Amino acid sequence: MAQIRKMNCQVEIKSPADKFYDTFKSKSQLMPKMSNDVTDVKLVQGDWDSVGSVKQWTFVAGGKSVSVKDIVENMDDKNRAIVFRVVEGDMMNSFKSWKASLNVMPKGERSLVKWTLEYEKQNESVPDPILFTEFLTTLTENFDAYLLKA
Repeated sequence: MAQIRKMNCQVEIKSPADKFYDTFKSKSQLMPKMSNDVTDVKLVQGDWDSVGSVKQWTFVAGGKSVSVKDIVENMDDKNRAIVFRVVEGDMMNSFKSWKASLNVMPKGERSLVKWTLEYEKQNESVPDPILFTEFLTTLTENFDAYLLKA
């Protein structure tokens, strides 16, 4: 029986929560400059910072190039949260559904970035997506380092 599963990862960063959130919300096109793991981002539909926009991403996870197309399902500026849903691409070979939620929270002088993955495997032989939580952790750290230099 199919089952939606969840996996989380959290990273404490030095960048201000609003600045980090704004990078994901409205500056996706700059991400290949911020991390070697993101090789390309293209706007397919809509604009860079609105619900319903569609982007084509190419990135490296677990040593492999991955291409996906996602749609921004929800943005909550007050809580610094964005929900992305993958609608096509390499990941759909292993997963029937895939959502990634980003939430950035102030934490004293720092910020806490929380990623929540919700996914349904194509079958039970598909491994848990640990390599994607590792990718998101590294990506978050790379963006933080870039923003601190900017």
